[in-house]
Amino acid sequence: MKKHLSLILCTVLAACLLAACGGSDAGNGGTPSANGGAGQTAAEDAYVFTYNGVEIPMDADAAPIIAALGDPVDYQEAASCAFDGLDKIYTYASFEVDTYPDGDTDRISAVILKDDMVETAEGLAIGAPVADVAAAYGEKAAEAGTIVYEKGGSELWFVVQSGDTVLSIEYHSTVL
Repeated sequence: MKKHLSLILCTVLAACLLAACGGSDAGNGGTPSANGGAGQTAAEDAYVFTYNGVEIPMDADAAPIIAALGDPVDYQEAASCAFDGLDKIYTYASFEVDTYPDGDTDRISAVILKDDMVETAEGLAIGAPVADVAAAYGEKAAEAGTIVYEKGGSELWFVVQSGDTVLSIEYHSTVL
């Protein structure tokens, strides 16, 4: 399990570093709307993880979302590799919420599902067959063991094992 977790964390870190070093300007497709409330994004059709009625869209202001989720079981922070300030990781029982600094505001950069106790809006959880992913999101080939779907300034990643079982489900911002 530690080996899989390490592989997933390395994949996420590599993606962040590549995005930071690539100089990509993602525009404002995932930028929160002017009202800035939790669950409000400029791209209303983006992938959004919901837990106990709390919507967690990418690039949203993290403060009201973290407050609504309650105390995490673990919290970590480190200097951001892409922005001025601190990247933060809030770990809850079955998922983690990652943030990036945007001036005085922390924004959601990723939500990583950790076990089969939580699922996507379409009902997919870790351990699901890849055929169920294709049925819910469309047929797409895995690249380097990951199937990536893009929508509205967000990405939904399915890390798969041997092409037939979902090992990890991750929501990502395209800003990074």
